[in-house]
Amino acid sequence: MATRLANEKKFKQWKEVENGNRLYWRKVEGKRGWYALYNKEVDASENTVRLWQEIYNEKNEVVEIHHKYPVDTGHQKIKTT
Repeated sequence: MATRLANEKKFKQWKEVENGNRLYWRKVEGKRGWYALYNKEVDASENTVRLWQEIYNEKNEVVEIHHKYPVDTGHQKIKTT
């Protein structure tokens, strides 16, 4: 279990959400204008509720989502226009 300080150090950006949980995220730049957002939601005790990755193309459209926790569902492609 990570502490609040460890999560804030790793993710740099966070906000409190309606249900009292906290949402952390971190942007990782990729090649050719693509990037990934790593998202982590924790409860008030900093226990991980869910963890997922979103992949964005050069048009800032989500093209893949990968839910990693509590169940790893693998990469799910999203249709873009």
